[in-house]
Amino acid sequence: MTAPSTEPAGVRVAGPAGAPSIVFVHATRLTGAMWAAQQAELSSEFRTIAIDLPAHGARADEPFTLEGAADVLAEAIRDHATGGRAVVVGLSLGGYVAMSLAARQPELVRGLVLSGATAEPVGARSLPFLALALLMDRIDVGLLDRINAWFFRSRYPPRIAEPIIAGGFWSKGGAQALRAIAGEHYLPRLAAYPGPTLILNGELDVIFRPSAPTFAAAAVDARRVLLAGATHLASLDRPLAFSEGIRRFARSLPAD
Repeated sequence: MTAPSTEPAGVRVAGPAGAPSIVFVHATRLTGAMWAAQQAELSSEFRTIAIDLPAHGARADEPFTLEGAADVLAEAIRDHATGGRAVVVGLSLGGYVAMSLAARQPELVRGLVLSGATAEPVGARSLPFLALALLMDRIDVGLLDRINAWFFRSRYPPRIAEPIIAGGFWSKGGAQALRAIAGEHYLPRLAAYPGPTLILNGELDVIFRPSAPTFAAAAVDARRVLLAGATHLASLDRPLAFSEGIRRFARSLPAD
């Protein structure tokens, strides 16, 4: 395995040059560091790339917009992915950004992996997104950082928790992002993407798992994997199983 390296503007690259590429897109308030376990597991076979979105990590000074986040993802694929194409893996916020790019520039996306992003944040379903954004804005940032660090250290082993904590928590940026994705429709975006989609949800993700069948029905070529015992943070709860799901999906795609 090639050790991950941090490139300018929060791009972490690991794995052999020329190998099929996988780009990882993080969840709200976190950074590309949340994918350390997946990069460690997959970079012997794939070129893995984990990015920071606007208003998070190395891009904390950039405002978050959905189009701007999709631009950052597109730039990472063009600049770092083999042949300018990649399997794109997005969790939560990252999944919504991934769907936006896949609809807009499908030629960049060999395959799409969505986790914890199979709910339309519109109408009453937007309220949890907006409530969390309000909470992030109202609570002292230092207190939120301490709570986040405690949560990840108490729930996950150091190999998962410490990279996340080192990457920092970006609550103000996370609030911006939640407001940006709320009220948007993603089923039409997913339906517009002509390639294969893997929906990889945690069994205990009670907000996003129930509407996964609706998203699968909208996708042109959908596959589904349910990770037993995993919550919304399925990639952290079941890192090996999550990585294996991505590996099998990526291997199943036609060679470019």
